[in-house]
Amino acid sequence: MYESKKTNARRPADFFARYLGGRIIDIGCGDDPVLAEAERFDLLEGDANEILNFRPAGAYDCVYSSHCLEHMRAPRSALAQWWALVKPGGYIVLVVPEEDLYEQGYWPSLFNKDHKATFRLRRTQSWSPVSVDLHAAVAALPEAEIIAAEVQDEGYDHRLRGRGRPHLGFLRRLANGLARRQPRPRGLAASLLYLLAAIGTPVDQTRGAALAQIQIVARKRG
Repeated sequence: MYESKKTNARRPADFFARYLGGRIIDIGCGDDPVLAEAERFDLLEGDANEILNFRPAGAYDCVYSSHCLEHMRAPRSALAQWWALVKPGGYIVLVVPEEDLYEQGYWPSLFNKDHKATFRLRRTQSWSPVSVDLHAAVAALPEAEIIAAEVQDEGYDHRLRGRGRPHLGFLRRLANGLARRQPRPRGLAASLLYLLAAIGTPVDQTRGAALAQIQIVARKRG
């Protein structure tokens, strides 16, 4: 699924005018930029872990990234470099998977083998050995003022969430196939998914219409 497109559909109209104005860079967007006019930065443009080698500091009114920070080998270091791109008075908007909703107690990730970190929001403890509290990480950036931070779970059925229990791979593939083909399962498909969840089969609901993520917006003072 195109995660920025999915999230944009749920954002209030004033979100774009308030935070996504001026010169924007979208880090890790692939074919799914947050806005058509945003400057795209992905693998063809360089290594986002070391983005200051490719883009100048203080050049952007908004740095946006959706579902990319979890792929960075050192997420806090990458975040510091992304923050350096923001002009004083500008914004960073980050969207990452929420570890309980997406990873569901399993590590390494069952649903994306390239994930190198998991993220929580305002929690001191985690089951994950690579967990990052995104609120704390952003608050620690120089001159950062957090404007908004929330878990977004629109369309997510918590009855289908795994708990890190043992599971059988072929049942997980069956569950994810159902979730992908039917974004909002009903009838027999829904009953089967609930049965699979009850016996410990995790489901990647983001293959359908659901969100399972954290969004945080911060402003650089000055």
